[in-house]
Amino acid sequence: MNKVAPWSFSRIKAFEQCPKQFYHEKILKLYPVQETEAMRYGTDFHKACEDFIGEGKPIPEKYSFIQAILDRFAAMEGDKICELKMGLTADLEACTFFADDVWFRGIADLLIVNNETATVVDYKTGKSSKYADKGQLELMALAVFKHFPKVKKVKAGLLFVVCNDLVKDTYQVENSPALWEKWLGKYARMEKAAENDVWNAHPSGLCRRHCNVVECAHNGRNV
Repeated sequence: MNKVAPWSFSRIKAFEQCPKQFYHEKILKLYPVQETEAMRYGTDFHKACEDFIGEGKPIPEKYSFIQAILDRFAAMEGDKICELKMGLTADLEACTFFADDVWFRGIADLLIVNNETATVVDYKTGKSSKYADKGQLELMALAVFKHFPKVKKVKAGLLFVVCNDLVKDTYQVENSPALWEKWLGKYARMEKAAENDVWNAHPSGLCRRHCNVVECAHNGRNV
């Protein structure tokens, strides 16, 4: 059987975009991710934010545009945790990120826990928030509820730092069952594809220039 767990928001999104591409890239691992300049920028930016919030190190001049926002985060009441790696078992119990029985994984760029309320922030270094997906916020909130049982409300946001936009929502612990039903359904479809070893292609405008899977008839290099 093909292994689809541990899964994450990005893994589910990759499967939904194109199961065939997901299979070749994530299951067979035939096309390792090639680091781009944008990826390096994102990694460096995240590290700068972590160093400032977690250790009080000055923000590099090139990222000074985010200073005011980070100052507000730093001034918020509560325990602050940067780059928190969270894992869940298939029974939806909290576990470590690399536990033998880890089934779901998620990373919170910044988590602030203040009694029964938590704030989760994910930094985005893309140029636009046009295609922002709150699904990532839902899963982060669900993981926080499991790792911090005293938390009853999660305020979560995708902070698009380049365009200065915050895509946000608030989640209550009592609504967790409905959210889990949604995401377990998504996972079940990915698991079924693995069980049946059926990975159908989803042709789109991305095939011509943005897919490495040359084994697919829809790949732009084969057209």
